[in-house]
Amino acid sequence: MDQNLKKIIPFTKPYKGNIIWNIVFNILYALFSSLSFIALIPMMQVLFGETEDIPSKPQYTTIFEITSYGKDLLYFYISELTKTEGPKYALLLVICLVISTFLFKNLFGYLASYNLMILKNGVLKDLRLKMFKKIISLPVGFYSEKRKGDIMARILGDMGEVQHSFFAILELIVREPLTIIFTIFFMFKISVQLTLFVFIFIPISGFIISKIGKSLKAKSTEAQRESGYFISLVEETLGGLKVIKSYNGENTFIKKFQGSVNRILALANNIGNKNILASPLSEFLGIITIATLLWYGGQMVLIEKLPNGEPVLIGAAFLAYMGLAYNILTPAKAISKASYSVKNGLAAAERVFEVLEQENTIDSKENAIIKEDFNESISIKNIDFRYEDDNVLKNFSIEVPKGKTVALVGQSGSGKSTIANLLTRFYDVNEGNIEIDGIDIKDMNIHSLRGLMGLVTQDSILFNDTVKNNILLGKEDATDEEVIEALKIANAWEFVKDLPKGIETNIGDSGNKLSGGQKQRLSIARAVLKNPPIMVLDEATSALDTESERLVQVALENMMKNRTSVVIAHRLSTIQNADTIVVMQKGEIAEQGKHNELIAKNGIYKKLVDMQSFDS
Repeated sequence: MDQNLKKIIPFTKPYKGNIIWNIVFNILYALFSSLSFIALIPMMQVLFGETEDIPSKPQYTTIFEITSYGKDLLYFYISELTKTEGPKYALLLVICLVISTFLFKNLFGYLASYNLMILKNGVLKDLRLKMFKKIISLPVGFYSEKRKGDIMARILGDMGEVQHSFFAILELIVREPLTIIFTIFFMFKISVQLTLFVFIFIPISGFIISKIGKSLKAKSTEAQRESGYFISLVEETLGGLKVIKSYNGENTFIKKFQGSVNRILALANNIGNKNILASPLSEFLGIITIATLLWYGGQMVLIEKLPNGEPVLIGAAFLAYMGLAYNILTPAKAISKASYSVKNGLAAAERVFEVLEQENTIDSKENAIIKEDFNESISIKNIDFRYEDDNVLKNFSIEVPKGKTVALVGQSGSGKSTIANLLTRFYDVNEGNIEIDGIDIKDMNIHSLRGLMGLVTQDSILFNDTVKNNILLGKEDATDEEVIEALKIANAWEFVKDLPKGIETNIGDSGNKLSGGQKQRLSIARAVLKNPPIMVLDEATSALDTESERLVQVALENMMKNRTSVVIAHRLSTIQNADTIVVMQKGEIAEQGKHNELIAKNGIYKKLVDMQSFDS
């Protein structure tokens, strides 16, 4: 059994009732699919006046002879009706029988498909939910190596492929094979000689069809990978539209897009060609089998005779036999198409489980400490950190006492923002440790750790929702009054109150209906509402103009009152009142002290201040 198939099975357990009913109804569908053609024999015999005369009602003996008993009982009633009421009532009886078999066949087919639909949709929902939880839980570092579009393709396209293709396997192992088995059983009942003749052609057809589908899984994987790149390209283009237009880069991105859609076209045509070839090829091979049967079986009806002068095969039985032989073609085509679909589904499932099985390297330990308050200090002790090979931080140590503000400054690449990433455990240190009140943050429950912190970043990350819902992310059960109070502290109420619907106004995709300063003040309001004891400000004003910076700076000062703050600084205005300023250079501490002390030293900090260039 394929490994990905084994991995899907646990997701089907909540729907095992639907699987059982699907199998039951598929068995009944397969049975009545064959019986619907068998029922044509007595109808044609009545029409041609060839009905077998059964003078007395047959007696039921054992289950092994139930088919013979059913057949004799039917012919007994046909004989009785013909004698008493005339042939038209006998014809009406067999017509009702034909209608009934087709009715039950289609009813059971519907019920089987209904249960399969519940299974497919349910498993899709559960898989998507599990994958979204996994995507949310994986560390930030995972996404620095992956395209967002590829992840989106997996949760959208690949999941849909699993739903549509993978569960074709239930049809593959139950309905269609059973339809073929029941059909062959009745074909043997009609003529062993003719059925053995059919068996010569079935393996040949199967071999030819299987040769076509060999490379399908590899092509499907390639197509799904290209879809990930395609979605990523669209997402990047929309996100960077201003830059693309300002640099007249439209043609560059059009070429990239054209290359991607051309590759998708070639792969889709290749896969589609093999998929659509399966049905006509199997039908053509089936028709060749039918034509050979017509020639061979026709001789049994017209030429070959039994010792008593009767034909080896009666005409009505031969016509029903031809219907049964054609009845094999439909499930055979379905099996060949389903086997291709399963290959697509396996390729998609492989990509889905690649994410679901990704190890989460940053998570809470078993029995991790849940810490809900902050009493003494944050201690960063002798930490080293590297993203790849080169150390970004080297033997770095600082102490942040409760209620104090420590600012980190330095040129771009000095490791300032890395401190914010390590404090919040977006990444883990390679050597050394970070402690809060003497507890290593790796020993703390990760949600309780982040619950102690409010993060305001350089990029104001807002969502396509209302002002209120963006701010409630910090405290879901907050009242409107608490939201408005947080907005006032963040210096944001002055513009929010003038919005068309106030706090219920939608701010657009990424908050694009607002200015940069307004977005940043909403980010601060979100942190204020959360009301954490520790605040981490990662270059919170670096992207703003002077006027916006002044308003945001007031908001930051309001927020930082009576709080412990770690400020990664870009501009002098955000840090001159800090209790300690740490000047960083190439991942190490070059200087530290208060603003005036560092100015007096006339060292690196003084140069940075003079240049007014606290680059990120």
